[in-house]
Amino acid sequence: MTDMAVLRQRAPEQRREPAPPRGKGLLAGLFRTARPRQWIKNVLVVAAPAAAGELFSRHALTQLALVFVLFTACAAAVYLVNDARDAEADRAHPVKRHRPVAAGQVPVPVAYAVGGALGVLAPLAAAWLCPRPVAALLTAYLAMQLAYCVSLKHVLVVDLAVVTTGFLMRAMIGGLALGIPLSRWFLITTGFGALFMVAAKRYSEAVQMAEKDGATRALLTEYTTGYLRFVWQLAAGVAVLGYCMWAMEEGGVPHTSVLPWRQLSMVAFVLAVLRYAVFADRGTAGEPEDVVLRDRALALIGVVWVAMYGLAVANW
Repeated sequence: MTDMAVLRQRAPEQRREPAPPRGKGLLAGLFRTARPRQWIKNVLVVAAPAAAGELFSRHALTQLALVFVLFTACAAAVYLVNDARDAEADRAHPVKRHRPVAAGQVPVPVAYAVGGALGVLAPLAAAWLCPRPVAALLTAYLAMQLAYCVSLKHVLVVDLAVVTTGFLMRAMIGGLALGIPLSRWFLITTGFGALFMVAAKRYSEAVQMAEKDGATRALLTEYTTGYLRFVWQLAAGVAVLGYCMWAMEEGGVPHTSVLPWRQLSMVAFVLAVLRYAVFADRGTAGEPEDVVLRDRALALIGVVWVAMYGLAVANW
């Protein structure tokens, strides 16, 4: 009888949702708050140098590695400030309540202090070690993202533009660090390609939350799925057109390769957009890096595209 009473007392505890394992200590919590899974987005810093064929010199690799670290520090600063600011709201969220700041693993003042320190030191380091445009771009990125955390994420359409601009800045900064002129078609392709993925993610979130009481983002209750579908379809079309114009542009590159690899890469690019659109249409396009890594066909198309463009740059 005593055993049964003990079991009854423990039953409520057994029904509780198990909390995810926490990291050990404050440093582990800070590291988790910096979102290491998101760092893959900063690989975009190599986009402009790779497209220009100026990627493999020692100077280029050193500068790009430095820019990658600085951009990662700026992004971490924004994540820390954002989580500190949203700690109370995150505690009421079924998933976000496990974030280190919301869970109490990282005190709110510490998150603010570390985020502020990174936000100051990264642009200063850029001003000292990199060309001035790099420091200016990092400062603009920080200002824009902090404004997004405070208010812009609650403004229709502007929230899409801010997130898209963050991707575009990542793609631009590598070229600025090495003094590489940025093609207008490169900027159009990158910008609208980013908008395509951002709108596809928002659309997927809206579809998944359509039959639920709440949404992971407040603005999802104001966007319609029809509007978000229109945005990602429009952005996909402009991105494809921009890439085709970019691939067809002469750019002063001598045509000594066996095949027109740069033009042929349009096929791989279009196939990649079409494949990604499958997940967008299904409402399963989450984080862009997750979509690419979990789908073998899309990853293979990406490898083929990289190979084709690499051959074009090398004039093979």
